[in-house]
Amino acid sequence: MRILLVSHDPIGERMAGPAIRYWELAGALGKEFQVLLAAPGQPSLRSPDFRLEGYRRDGQGLADLSKAADVIFVSGYLLRKFPFLKAVGKPLVVDVYDPFVLENLEIHSVRALAEQARIHAVNLRVLTELLEAGDFFVCASEKQRDYWLGMLAAVGRINPYTYNDDRSLRRLLDVVSFGLPERPPQHARQVLKGVWEGIDRDDKVILWGGGIWEWFDPLTLIKAMAGIAQIRGDVKLFFMGMRHPNVEDVPEMRMCGKAVKLSKELGLYGKHVFFNEWVPYQERENYLLEADIGVSLHFDHIETRFSFRTRLLDYISAGLPMVITKGDALSDLVERHGLGHTVDSEDVQAVGQSLLALLNEPDLRAGRREEFNKVAAKLTWAKVVEPLARFCRQPRRAPDAPFLGGQRASLLGLAWRSWRQDGTGGLWTRALTYLRRRWPL
Repeated sequence: MRILLVSHDPIGERMAGPAIRYWELAGALGKEFQVLLAAPGQPSLRSPDFRLEGYRRDGQGLADLSKAADVIFVSGYLLRKFPFLKAVGKPLVVDVYDPFVLENLEIHSVRALAEQARIHAVNLRVLTELLEAGDFFVCASEKQRDYWLGMLAAVGRINPYTYNDDRSLRRLLDVVSFGLPERPPQHARQVLKGVWEGIDRDDKVILWGGGIWEWFDPLTLIKAMAGIAQIRGDVKLFFMGMRHPNVEDVPEMRMCGKAVKLSKELGLYGKHVFFNEWVPYQERENYLLEADIGVSLHFDHIETRFSFRTRLLDYISAGLPMVITKGDALSDLVERHGLGHTVDSEDVQAVGQSLLALLNEPDLRAGRREEFNKVAAKLTWAKVVEPLARFCRQPRRAPDAPFLGGQRASLLGLAWRSWRQDGTGGLWTRALTYLRRRWPL
């Protein structure tokens, strides 16, 4: 089987979550299938397990690649940018691990309300196209799956055809979470302690492993660091990434500037709090293994509930005890296995106390090693990819494909069936529903 994964993020030395996910999925699938990973620009990495090719921003070259594939894997805005990916008629896997509609509510929240509504309407149309076009969907967690089942029901994809095909609906939507490499991380060279200016070899390092996006809360952490710095001068906070590697598609996050500004106001910048532009993907292991605690804090809003904080998987892989905010699927995992402390959102005191409590433990990593290993063993890419591999072994169009709109059936055919089944009134109702979905006010 020839599997085409189309990444919307560049593949290179510096990668954020979506690009990392595509890179690792391609590697896991490449053990069994003939895999081609297509990414914008000129990818600078190579893998022995799959082919990697670049494509132009206008999609040139992708059409021929899609015609040669047996399965096409997409996400986000790709179908809106390149509609030929669904028009080619190949089994289409849609990755919905990233609930971008919820993220964009936060990103655009500073705009005028009317502008927010306009952007949201566009995002909903993009999402609706994805949900109507997919033959198989994958998401990041069981909690996310509940959300996406509701969305699929809303656009008519949970229907007698898909239900009678599989009453569990796993053949329509299953979980393929973020995973971990089979090989444990290895420390190749010193990068933080005794190397980074301001961080001594004997210091304790708290690591923020990833970017600073609008839905994250670095401010509570920096405030907690102000209190910790008064007690212990050997504790340093290091942010691994500031600017998203995909500068063409991802806007600069306001929260980055707020974090830097606050650290300067509190006298911590360059002394107890340090910011890095972006750590190369292959280098991250060095930072994870030199750190003493991993941290990830976020606000209490809807994006949090259905998120899957991918960089927490790095903490698990490295056996790095963590302090994280409650409310998402991975915080439940941390609590259940005792991998660190969970705190309420925006609780400065709880964050400070949790960090100090962990730092005061004599065997911080060693005491949790067994639980970390147990969790990591269940989350390797080879294991989490199995539902996707199962579909790729016997790819097919969705059972409701002949009865849906878009490229699956003409609008005239839909109108004819609706009139035959429900009469003029039913046809009129369905037409209004279709128009509201396509062009919401």
